[in-house]
Amino acid sequence: MGYKFGLIGHPISHSLSPWMQTKFIELAQVNGEYKLYQGSPDELENVIKHLREMEIDGFNVTVPYKQVIIDYLDELDADAAKLGAVNTVVLRDGKWVGYSTDGEGYVQSVKEKYPNLLKRDISVLLLGAGGAARGIYRSLVQQNITHIDIANRSLNNAESLLSLKESDTLTSVLSFKEAEENLSTYDLIIQTTSVGMKPNVQDQVIQLNNIKENAVVSDIVYQPIETKILKEAQNNGAYVHYGHSMLIYQGQKAFEKWTGINLEVNHLTDELEQKLRGE
Repeated sequence: MGYKFGLIGHPISHSLSPWMQTKFIELAQVNGEYKLYQGSPDELENVIKHLREMEIDGFNVTVPYKQVIIDYLDELDADAAKLGAVNTVVLRDGKWVGYSTDGEGYVQSVKEKYPNLLKRDISVLLLGAGGAARGIYRSLVQQNITHIDIANRSLNNAESLLSLKESDTLTSVLSFKEAEENLSTYDLIIQTTSVGMKPNVQDQVIQLNNIKENAVVSDIVYQPIETKILKEAQNNGAYVHYGHSMLIYQGQKAFEKWTGINLEVNHLTDELEQKLRGE
């Protein structure tokens, strides 16, 4: 009998996770399958019951259940507990254990593209303060990066991320206008909102006129691959980091937690890019 993996969420019919995790299964040369278990909030109890009964080996969790799923778990990883969100569940010794691999996957994707970037003394700007920003902020703090500012429309929401910092983390909460005015001070700018995602491809959260030379601009949106903010970054002489690579590496981290197998997946980043570009 092979591994049984899956994804719960709603809606998830267009998810790329089955394509990605099937690639991982083939790379690892193990028997297994990865299926979608879609259910509306009214159907979630039945989905959970079904996964329990089939003794699924592990599953991913996406919106709108990253917080709700915690009520159904037996154990919670310390970081997932601090973040208040789970995207990966592992069956271990008959118990469901919850983890968050989003931030960890993001950091790994940056390291693969820019191995020397994430140093302690760089200055980082996070755009947005939602669930993705929380995971990324926490993982950057764990990389011992001390200067990480947060810009958001709601300053209160941005301030909620401060509970994730360490004593030596320096973080200012800014408006988007203030972020634009101070843009030249940042080495890495990370766009974590859904702004610029299809079909609203002309939207952009801030302008980059004041960007630092040789800065890196990262956008976690991956449809389209080249968002408007990334195009402007390149036009202004900055480097870019595409969002689909985060998807690959958070999935790789989940697969490793399920199987104990650490795969080399960098080539799949290129393959997914071609797939998203329709090549």
